[in-house]
Amino acid sequence: MSQQPVLLVVAHGSRDPRHAATVHALVRRVRAMRPGLRVETGFLDFNVPSVPGVLESLAAEGVRDVVALPLLLTRAFHAKSDIPSVLREAPSRLRIRQADVLGPSPLLTRALERRLREAGLDPADKSSTGVVLASAGSSDPEAIAVIAAIAREWRHTGWCAVRPAFASASLPRTEDAVRELRELGCAKVAVAPYVLAPGRLPDRIARGAAEAKADVLSDVLGPAPEVARLLLERYEAARQPVLTALGA
Repeated sequence: MSQQPVLLVVAHGSRDPRHAATVHALVRRVRAMRPGLRVETGFLDFNVPSVPGVLESLAAEGVRDVVALPLLLTRAFHAKSDIPSVLREAPSRLRIRQADVLGPSPLLTRALERRLREAGLDPADKSSTGVVLASAGSSDPEAIAVIAAIAREWRHTGWCAVRPAFASASLPRTEDAVRELRELGCAKVAVAPYVLAPGRLPDRIARGAAEAKADVLSDVLGPAPEVARLLLERYEAARQPVLTALGA
């Protein structure tokens, strides 16, 4: 049987050291879940190793097949432009498939609820609690529509209400969504950051939650087990055509 493709997790990168630390923690969890799978990490900016550097190293080792998995929650600019552009410049001996972005997925919703419980939200209070689904924000209409759709679907799982909010590029901001939920009559308001790692925009979400006096602010998704499982699901979906072509 042919060797399984290497999983290359492609992260954005950040000047904030918490970002890379969180990405590496998530990758460690993925490796623990699939001990036989080679998992590498590359960053688009600010951090090392860079994506081009990892791809050059893999090619030099004789690796042929790679699944490049964007560590992104929506299909915005980086998934549509930046990452494909970087992958096109990879050594020609590599056969690379770009996996789908992580969201939307029921596993992410479960991870959001896990983080809310860890932040102290009692599941018994779900029906009286409004949730702000707070994302980083994007100028891409498709990405904004996806966040709004997730909020609508999540509302039907028993919350008082769910409202999307954005730290940049779009409105409303977190603090405004918190106030809207108060006005709707929700007894409690929780802010659930729909982001993978700490950084400038998640910090802005946290400041908005504090300014509007939200009752609960959960942590970023980070290395939640549901997120790690989702990475492996996206990898498996992307690798199947490679294996079929190789006759595996």
